[in-house]
Formats: sequence, C-alpha cells, structure tokens
Amino acid sequence: MFQAVTKTLSVASTTYVCRGILLGIRHYCKKTPTKLRVSQALSGADLGANVKVQGWVRSVRPQKANVFLHVNDGSSLQPLQVVAGAELNDPLLTFGSAVEVTGSLKKSPHKKQPVELEADQITVIGECNPVDFPFKIKERHGLEYIRQFPHLRCRTNAFSSLLRIRSEATTAVHSYFRENDFVQIHTPIITSNDCEGAGELFQVEPSGPEIVEDEYFFSVPAFLTVSGQLHLEVISGAFSRVYTFGPTFRAENSQSRRHLAEFYMVEAEISFTESIEDLTKVMEDMFKSATEHVLAHCVEDVDLFHKHVTPGHRDTVDAMMKSSFPVITYTEAVDILNRSSEKFTFPTDWGCDLKTEHEKYLVKHCGNAPVFVTDYPYDLKPFYARDNQDHPERTAAAVDLLVPGVGELCGGSLREERLDLLSARLEEAGLEDTYSWYLDLRRFGSVPHGGFGLGFERYLQCILGVDNIKDVIPFPRFSHSCLL
Repeated sequence: MFQAVTKTLSVASTTYVCRGILLGIRHYCKKTPTKLRVSQALSGADLGANVKVQGWVRSVRPQKANVFLHVNDGSSLQPLQVVAGAELNDPLLTFGSAVEVTGSLKKSPHKKQPVELEADQITVIGECNPVDFPFKIKERHGLEYIRQFPHLRCRTNAFSSLLRIRSEATTAVHSYFRENDFVQIHTPIITSNDCEGAGELFQVEPSGPEIVEDEYFFSVPAFLTVSGQLHLEVISGAFSRVYTFGPTFRAENSQSRRHLAEFYMVEAEISFTESIEDLTKVMEDMFKSATEHVLAHCVEDVDLFHKHVTPGHRDTVDAMMKSSFPVITYTEAVDILNRSSEKFTFPTDWGCDLKTEHEKYLVKHCGNAPVFVTDYPYDLKPFYARDNQDHPERTAAAVDLLVPGVGELCGGSLREERLDLLSARLEEAGLEDTYSWYLDLRRFGSVPHGGFGLGFERYLQCILGVDNIKDVIPFPRFSHSCLL
C-alpha cells in the first residue's frame, strides 16, 4: 500500500513544505512566500525571493501578453509594479480593488521603479466598482473634493501622504521631549476646569432611562478639556519638565479654515523658570527639531505637497529652518501695524487682541519668518498669566509664536506663582472657591514656572502649506459636521 506523507524541513533557516509519495515516487518542495510590505519590497532587499504582497490596486494596464498593476498598502507613496501573464487577468481586477499577489521579486528593467514583482498568482480579496468609486484613475483630485469622502479619502495619494507625515511628526514631537528629559503625562479628557476661560466648552452629560434630571454624574458639571495645562501645572509641582500630547475640544461655532471642534495639542510645562526666553527656546527648538525629522523621513510625501498641492512652499519652510526667530513685544507689534499702509478689518489700538490678519502681517513684516510676540496686555490673558507689574500699561509675561500662512501656532506664559496676586485675581473674577486647589499649588512648595501649547494641526499646515485645517486631520469635527 502506498503511504502519503507531509513533512516540514528547516534548511539554512528557510522553511520548505514537501509533499510526496513514498516508495520512489517523485517529491517536490515549494518555498513558503515571504510576506512583505510594499516599502520593504521597493527596498530591493529580497530580490529573487518568492514573496507575497497584499494591498490595493492603484492602476491596471492590461496588454495582449501581460497585465501590469500598481499595488500599494499605505507603507509608501510609491506603489509596487506587478507584472503578470494575461491569463492572470481577472474582470474583478480593477482600480481600487484589494489584492494578494505572490511571485518573484526582480530588478526592474525600467528606470521609474527599482524592482517589480513577477506574479505567479493574483487573488482579488475585495472588489471595487470603478464606476461608483468617487476617485478616478489617472485623475488628480483636490483636497476640497476628497474632503467630501472622509471614509474613503485615505485611498488617495495626497491624504495617505498626509497621514504618514502626521504619524512621523507625532514621533518627532515625542522624540524631542524624550531627548530633552521631559516626562509625558496623560492629562484627562473629562475635566471640571475651564482652562482658557472663554466658556467654549462641551458639557459631558450621561443619557439613559435611569438618569435623574439635574443630577450630575460626577457630582459637578464636567466638560471635554480645552487644555491639559492646569493638570500639567499640578504635576510640575514634583517634576521639573512635563508635557502632554492629546485631543482638546472647543465648542466654537465656526466653520472657518482655521478652526476645529476637536484637535490635538502639544503642551509643556517647565518648573524653576522666571524667563520667557526659556519658553521661546523650547518652542523654537521643538519646531525645528520636529520639522527636520519630518523632512528627513518623509521626503517623497512632503515633496508631493510642496510640488503639487502647495507649489513653492518648500522655500518658506527652508527659510524658517535657517532663521533665528525674532522677538518683539506686543507694544512694538501694535506700532508696526499702526505705521503700515495696510487696511485692516479689525482695529489695532493698544489693548485690542491681535487677529489673524494682524498676525500674518507681522510675519510678513519680519521677513516671512516665525516671530515671537511677548508682553500682551494683562486683561487679554487668562488668570494664570504672570503680572509684569509694569504700570501704567500693565502687561502679562505671555508669548505667542506667529508663523507664515497660519498666524498663531503656539501660545504660552509664565504662570503667576505669587499667592497674593493670584488670589486677588481669582477673587476679582469670582473663581476663588472653584480654583482653591490651584491656590494650594502656590501654598505648598511653589516655584516659578511656565509653559505653552502648540496646535498640532496648525503645525502641519505650517510645514506643508495647507490652507484648510480640515485637510490635516483624519476626521475633522466642526460645527454642524460630525461625520462617521
């Protein structure tokens, strides 16, 4: 009787599956395909190997003897070219379909791609009707168009590049803080504090049949956080350098190109500092360090934006990286605005808040480079900003970083560490009871300290030149829009 056998052999760290019949019948061995990401395949490290690639079809070119596919899995802007015999063509093999391809990875004879995959087998995993699919092959769709399809826009080159850049920029921010001895703190999303004092809060309210009206789940009104700053100040009483990086929320009824209801903030707090320069140094160093990292690790993705979405913006980025960010006071800024020939929509009197049009003008006036504006009027800043006690103007030790194309990117201040002055200001605002815990921070081992927050989406707008903030976040939330 013949006996069928199946045996797995390990030869030189390579696994083979061998099947055959005993008693002299022929055996054969087939190497198990190595699963690769597209970016790994394009590196050419596995030339000659039997590999498996899974991804989505970006183009299909059937010819008489062959069919050519471009397949991408999100790991690279460049797709992998797949060459297959015409017999492997399938009516379901369309633009947008998901496929699994096995074959041999070989050096490409064409200059446009370093390698190509000679397919032995192509399996369509997920069908895609190219007629109904909102993105068309060989068409370049604008950011405004693809924004209409938040559930599908990650399939486009522009938005997949944005997501890779965003991921790398996140890594760069964390790397900067780790290398500079900051401790990451996970500050809460649900809070009872209104850090900014603007009242633009989303209140958290439980729902369900057992909820009793007028009873708070947390016993006090609770809101989605507008900032992690106050919680960082708590931790800065025991750690000299801390930061947080997470979502924040503003219930601002705006659909402008600058505002979101949910966005990400990078916030830092530094203890034992009495100098605004300590804050501006960290802001500038972090900006340049993160940008340098992104430019080095996302070359093709950044080039896509600088060449096709925002042509010419690379020159602006390069200039920002080379310049030292100048510092002017709010008083000097108002003087610059008043001496200009520009016709502003909003007034520029001393004591007025600087609007976006003012911020962008100041950036241009300073050579289209980032500029720090310090010493704002005391009444424009929240209760925690340190009083400079510089009568008669009375300013606060606060600073904003203004950047090209965006305006305000960072905002920060030294914090009022003097108990008597802080207590008086909270009492004047009727907040002394609400923030009694904040006063305790000044009673028990308080030190001079300060910090800042950077809008992460605005940072991405700045380095890529993207005009609308809704195009630099995966799922934008704003008034009258919460899709998905």
